Amino acid sequence: MKFSIVIPSYNQGRFLKQAIDSVLVQSGVEKEIIVIDGGSTDETIDVLASYGEKVKWISEKDKGQTDAINKGLKKATGDIIAYLNSDDYYLQGCFEIVAKAFENNPKTMWLTGDGIIVDENGKVIQKFISLYKKFLREQPFFSMIYITNFIIQPSTFWRRKILEEIGFFDETKTYTMDYDYWLRIIKYGYKPLILSEKLSAFRIHKASKGGSKYLLQFSEDYRTLKANCKNPFFRFFHWLHNKLIVLIYFFVK
Repeated sequence: MKFSIVIPSYNQGRFLKQAIDSVLVQSGVEKEIIVIDGGSTDETIDVLASYGEKVKWISEKDKGQTDAINKGLKKATGDIIAYLNSDDYYLQGCFEIVAKAFENNPKTMWLTGDGIIVDENGKVIQKFISLYKKFLREQPFFSMIYITNFIIQPSTFWRRKILEEIGFFDETKTYTMDYDYWLRIIKYGYKPLILSEKLSAFRIHKASKGGSKYLLQFSEDYRTLKANCKNPFFRFFHWLHNKLIVLIYFFVK
């Protein structure tokens, strides 16, 4: 079983090495790392060059993160596919857990697991958010996905068949390309296998989109839901949920 991991990157050189190393240390499977850099001006190129042939990479101007992800997906040759943002990283044993889950569930087309949220120094933060999303994922009513996106992006993997059937990520999306993709997969009748193990670390820092532009993110999030769900009940409660989360963010930040 071969894993293809696409890493979109732009001026995140201080985190990139940890992201790449977190793939390289995974055991039990064949790995392919594809870094698509948007023409970084920091130490990114030096970091990439230091890996030699262990990492496939290009550095050129692009149309943004989603464009970079799609460029990488077009180069992917693995059986299992995922993307990892350059400031996030996988936890030890992640690939072995994922490979075993796919092997034991041959009809499963995609899966998602648990994870942690960390700050720029790798300190675990926002434990309540992690527990809240874990609680939602464990509920028998998967339709909660239409009220809020409880899927952890870096802890999510899919078979090549998904890419062949669903296609690529929507490049009009800046913040919620992952949520849009999950909803599109569900439209095809594929529900994910939910794993309880922690697979990845999602980083929030001042320069990250999740840390600095959450209002724009929630606005696009609601438009994404509306484009993929016509049910007025889910639309209303998704809107209400977003309003409550933004209110909490306002007081927390």
